Amino acid sequence: MTAAKKTTTRRKTTAPKPEPAACPDCDGKGEIAETVQVGGRKKRLTDDRQAALCMTCWGSGEAPTD
Repeated sequence: MTAAKKTTTRRKTTAPKPEPAACPDCDGKGEIAETVQVGGRKKRLTDDRQAALCMTCWGSGEAPTD
């Protein structure tokens, strides 16, 4: 008596997705440094800097696809 052959199925391996390109404005960090403005009407610029979200990628760090 011969043993029954077991068929095995191969699992298909998918290629890894390429990493998205980094945003050119924030270098993939998602944040940029903005100059602080002070004053009521004239909005004087100071030497101080504050962190702000990158408006190109909306803080994701990925380059837009358009």
